[in-house]
Amino acid sequence: MAIANIISYVLVLLGAVNWGLYGIFDFNLVSAIFAGPRSVGSIIVYSLITLAAIWLIISPIITNGALKLRGDRTVRETENA
Repeated sequence: MAIANIISYVLVLLGAVNWGLYGIFDFNLVSAIFAGPRSVGSIIVYSLITLAAIWLIISPIITNGALKLRGDRTVRETENA
């Protein structure tokens, strides 16, 4: 679950950077990389960013309000005999 959250954050940040570039400089980064806003690559990236945003909305609901970015690690103490 932590890996899905980290990947989702990265994808949502990529989408935010793309929107910022588009709003400020009228430059669409995803379209520039994939040679057009309606190319197959662009549609896949836009779809992944949308799914990542939906995941970040749904994930805290599934985990009762906790959005984990680290795995569940337990520290075991060793006894010195």
